This record gives sequence, C-alpha cells and structure tokens, in this order.
Amino acid sequence: MLVLATLRAVGGIVMVKAVQNGRYVFVSDGAAQLFGLSPAELIGASDSELMSEDEASSIRKSEQALLALRTQVLSDHRLEVDGQRREFSVNRVLIGATHLCAVWVERTQERLQETQIKRALEQLGQQQMAYEQMRREFQQGSGRDPTTGLYLRTQFEDQLRREVDLSTREHREFALVLLVLDPLKSAALPPGARHSQIEGLGRLLRDNTRAMDAACRVGEDQFSVLLSGVGLATAHARMEQLRRQCAAQIVVFEGQDLGISVSMGVASFPHTASNQEDLTQASEAALADAQRRGGNRVALATIRFEAI
Repeated sequence: MLVLATLRAVGGIVMVKAVQNGRYVFVSDGAAQLFGLSPAELIGASDSELMSEDEASSIRKSEQALLALRTQVLSDHRLEVDGQRREFSVNRVLIGATHLCAVWVERTQERLQETQIKRALEQLGQQQMAYEQMRREFQQGSGRDPTTGLYLRTQFEDQLRREVDLSTREHREFALVLLVLDPLKSAALPPGARHSQIEGLGRLLRDNTRAMDAACRVGEDQFSVLLSGVGLATAHARMEQLRRQCAAQIVVFEGQDLGISVSMGVASFPHTASNQEDLTQASEAALADAQRRGGNRVALATIRFEAI
C-alpha cells in the first residue's frame, strides 16, 4: 500500500486487474478522473468497456508481452478522452501469478512540446535553405526583396500587365490576391517581431506559388499574388489553404510564439473586373471586407454582371 500511495503522490494513475478475466480489482482516484467514473464503477470493468476496440487491443498486446516475458514492460498508449487525444507511458508488472499492475503517467503536454520543437526545427531548416537560395539569387542580380525573396513591385506590375493582355487576347481567367498581415497581438513587441512574421510569410508565399504565378511584397506588411489561369473558386481554395498554413506556423521571437495571421482579398479576371485598375480595386475592396470582419480570413470580390 505504501508503494501505491507513493505512485499516486507523483501523479501516477494506478490500475490493477485480474489476469484471468481482465477486469479491474483496484484503481486509483486518477484512473476514475481519467474515465469520468467513480472508483466503485471502475472495479469489475474491462478495457473493452472503457475505451475503443483499437485502444483496448493495444493494451492487450502489451499485457501479452508482459505475461510472456514475466518482467517489467514499458509501453506508450493513446486514449481519446472527451474528444481530446491524450498520451501516456504505461509501466506494467506482475503481482504474483494472478494480477498485473499498470502505472499510467500522462505525457500529453510533453509530447506536444516535442512536436512543437520538431516543427520549429523543421521550419528553421527550411528557412536556412531559403536564405541560401536567396543569397544565390541576389548574387546573380535577381532583383528580389531581401527580406522575403519575393518580386519587387515594379516587376510584379509588369507581369500583371502582361497577364491582363494575354488573358484578354486568349479569353483566359486569372486571379489577383492582396494580403496583409493582421495586427500583432501585443503592440508592445519591438519591430523585430514583425520582421520575423514577414520573413515567415514570404517563405510560405514562395512555397505556395507555381512558376507561372507571381508573388510580390508591395508594402511594409502588404503582399500581392497573381495566380495565372485560375478562377475565383480555385483561387479562394488555394488562399484558404495558405491561410491555414499561416495559422499553423510557429514564429518565435524573444521566447514568444507570434504565429502568422493574414487577411486576404481575392478578385478574378474577367469575372470581377475587366481591366487592371478595376481588378486592383476589386481585390482591395475584398481585402477591406476581410479586415472589417475581424481579419484572419479570405474574402472574395463581388462578381459583376453585364447588363443585357
């Protein structure tokens, strides 16, 4: 009993079951809290009555290994509890020949932190490769924005003008997207915080545009994207995917995860505008609508209808 009390004191969930029928004969208060039942309700229950078949099957395999090896067995298990996935390390030992004891220690937060660290390291690796590519491009006189690696505004406007001319002649469609970084959550953060977000967004824009597309930094925290041969619906789907990628990014500055939140306005040629000036105004109006509705969203320009 002293051992069980010590395990409970350090946060372990203790459960003892009979080997013969697989039903619990002792559970700690932590086990009752995990399954949302009282200790009395857990006594006599089996794993298949408490969890999904896949979860119960995973536990049976670990217990079979314990019975075969007759020595302590450590395994990892995941449980779906109230719609949330929780992860545990479970240490099992035999008590005589008739019972086995399992001590569950939750690792959910620890594994989450490990995942976040892994994602951050992957992003750092991608950022390093992007910087190296940018360095080579600048050495070759690519004329790109040094912070984001995107086209300069003059180059972008030239490509937009060519796209309008080509689409007019060949009756093709394309989309123009205006993006802006939403305000920082804390106005007290120094300018370097915004710089980190701009670098991250530039990397995502490069990764999400094809060779036939074009992305440009048109202002301090404003961007434009030209999606060649793409209609309004497809452009919306691609930009919504980009918005979700932004929201999932980890941008750490001075120990704080800033994330990336963007608002976007999407217009298309010729559905929402038939010339370059009107197209730009339509995307600006859609962007303003996204910001007016709270930001972190993609808004579409209104489709124009020709009078009959």
